[in-house]
Amino acid sequence: MGKITVHEFATVDASVGVPMWTVDFPWTPEQTADTEALTAGASAILLGRTTYEMFAPAWSQRTVEDDPGAPFFNDTHKYVVSSTLTEPSWGPATVLPYDAARIAALKDEVDGDVYVSGSATLVKAMLADGLVDELHLFVYPVLVGSGPYLAPDGGARTTLALLGSTTYANGVLHLVYGPALPTSEGTRAD
Repeated sequence: MGKITVHEFATVDASVGVPMWTVDFPWTPEQTADTEALTAGASAILLGRTTYEMFAPAWSQRTVEDDPGAPFFNDTHKYVVSSTLTEPSWGPATVLPYDAARIAALKDEVDGDVYVSGSATLVKAMLADGLVDELHLFVYPVLVGSGPYLAPDGGARTTLALLGSTTYANGVLHLVYGPALPTSEGTRAD
């Protein structure tokens, strides 16, 4: 059984919108290695429709010479959560509606992890339904003053457990969270 790992770019004020602000912070070799490690164990990609449609033209034109991640994104089977998309146009892909049980079942159906990138609306729902095994936030040292955000306004409180952190030379902080483990007193176990 694999796990669902989510990879998000975020700002210090927790915006996870289209991350054009990341270009001001060139990736370090360590950041590249950590991101490659996220995709190395994955044998499926889970995306929301908007992210899938943004990724398709960008990744489908890239080769391994352009970007070492191109084969992963182009060749790995993608599961696209959508109520409007009927025919996927990029790579091997399956469209499915949002259903927590169906998404949880992917962990048993694929041989490896399920990798999620971006897809803020999908990730919000998955966090609310307890489907995220690891949340990898790459927090950039910038404030943008607008969303979207991973937590919906008025949403239920979700407590997470810090699994690890790394600071890169470019000022980006990689935070890894997992589901909090409650104790009998209702607080997280350390």
